[in-house]
Amino acid sequence: MMYMDRATDQTLQDGTRSPTAAAPFRVVLVNPYELGRQPFALAEPAAWLRRAGFEVACIDLSRGRLDPERVAGAGLVAVFLGMHTATRIAVELLPRLRQLLPAAHLCAYGLYAPLNEALLRDLGVASLFGGESEPDLLALATQLRAGGHPPAVNRISTAAIDFVRPDRSDLPPLASYAKLRLADGEERTCGFVEASRGCKHLCRHCPVVPVYRGRFRIVPPAVVLDDARQQVAAGARHLSFGDPDFLNGPTHARRVVEALHAEFPDISYDCTIKVEHLVKRPEVLPLLAATGCLWITTAVESLDDTVLAQLDKGHSRADFVCALGLARAAGVPLAPTFVPFTPWNGLEGYLGLLQGLLELGLVNSVPPVQLSIRLLVPDGSLLLELDGFRDRLGPFDRATLGYPWRHGDPRVDTLQKAVSTIASGGEAAGLARPAIFARIWAAAHAALGRTAPALDGADFGPPIPALDEPWYCCAEPTEQQLASF
Repeated sequence: MMYMDRATDQTLQDGTRSPTAAAPFRVVLVNPYELGRQPFALAEPAAWLRRAGFEVACIDLSRGRLDPERVAGAGLVAVFLGMHTATRIAVELLPRLRQLLPAAHLCAYGLYAPLNEALLRDLGVASLFGGESEPDLLALATQLRAGGHPPAVNRISTAAIDFVRPDRSDLPPLASYAKLRLADGEERTCGFVEASRGCKHLCRHCPVVPVYRGRFRIVPPAVVLDDARQQVAAGARHLSFGDPDFLNGPTHARRVVEALHAEFPDISYDCTIKVEHLVKRPEVLPLLAATGCLWITTAVESLDDTVLAQLDKGHSRADFVCALGLARAAGVPLAPTFVPFTPWNGLEGYLGLLQGLLELGLVNSVPPVQLSIRLLVPDGSLLLELDGFRDRLGPFDRATLGYPWRHGDPRVDTLQKAVSTIASGGEAAGLARPAIFARIWAAAHAALGRTAPALDGADFGPPIPALDEPWYCCAEPTEQQLASF
C-alpha cells in the first residue's frame, strides 16, 4: 500500500530542522544498477547527510564489488531502487547486507521502492521512500542517530525540496563510467546531471507515473550548473541529462542549456524529450543544436497507433515522423526507444516496426536491445487500470517483479526470446547495428515462415553519437552484477 502520511511527514521535516549533535553516525548509500552513469541519486542525498554531520559512504555496485569494510559500522543502509533491474539485484543484495549489518536499519528509496513494499518488507526493509526522498532520508538518519526507533513506513512525497550541490567525492571516477563514442571514433568522458525529476505526463507503462502522478520538480539552474562544473573539472566533456522529460519545463530547460553553453561552449550533451513536446515546440530544437546537444532520446515505444493509444503516449506514428523531420532539419538526431513486444501487436506488427525503421533511415539510431524489449507490468502500473487488461495477466511474480503475460500467438513470445539473444550476443561481440538488425530481420521473417528480403543497398541512416553502455530499465541481472556482492 502506498500512502502519504502528512502528519508523520511534518514530524520528519521538523526533525531535519534541528539535527542533534551526537557521535558520528554512519550512513551507507548503495546503488545496485544504473549502468553507465555516476548516480545523482546517491550524490544528492550524500550532500544533504554530510551537511548535517553524518558520515556517509556511497557504493555503486555497477562499478565495483561490495566491500564489507566500507559498510562496517553503518547504522543506516539506504538502497536506491530507481530502475527495475536495480530492484531485482537488490532482492539478492539485501540478505547479504542484513548478514553484514544485522543491527542496521534498512531503507529503500526511488521509484521502485514504494511499489514493491511486500517483497522488500520480507527482505527486512523497514523504511520505503519514493519521490523527493532527501528530506525523509535525512530525518530518518537524524532519528536513528538520536537513538530513536522509527516505525516502518512507506511514504511518497513529491513536495518541492531545496536541492544542493551533489557530493560526488567518494563515487568512482567519471572515467570508469560510460564513454561517448562519436561517429568519427572520438571518445569523450561523460558526466550525468539532472535538471528535473518526475513528469507531468501519465503514460500508462512508465514507472515514474505511479510515484509522481503527473508532477515534476525542477533542480534550480544554479545547482545544475554547479554540478556540471564539478564534473567538467573531473574530466567530463559530455553531459547526459537524466530528466524523464527535459521539456516538461521548457523555460527552465532553456535557461539551463544557455547557462551551460555560456560557461562551457565545448561541452556537449544529450537529453530525453517526449515526441509531443518536439512537435509542439519545434523552436527549441535549433537552440538545443546551437548549445551542443548531440542527440535526443525519445520514447516512441511503437509505430502502431493502436499500441500507442493503449499506452496513452500522447502521440501518433505521424507525430513521430513529424518530430523526426523537425529534429533532422535542426541538425539534432533522434534516438528512439521502443517497447516492441506487447499483448496488442503480433508478428506482422513487429515486422512493420522493422520495415518502418528501414523506411525512416533509423537502423543506426536504435540500439538493437531496443528491438527486444517486452512490456513490463509492475505493481502500481496504470496499465492495470485498462478495462480487461488484468484478464491477460498471471499472478504477480516476485522473481521478475511484474505481472507476467503471454501473447495470444505463442510465436510472438518465441520471437521475443530469439531477438533478445540476437541483440545481446551481437552487442557483446561488437557487431555494428546494421549487422545485428539484419539478423533480427531474418528472424522476424522466419517466424512468419517467410524468406527475408536482402538488405543490400538499404538506407540504415547515418551513425549517431551514443554511449558505449546502452542501458535500459528491464534487463535481466547478469551473473557479473549478482557476483558483485
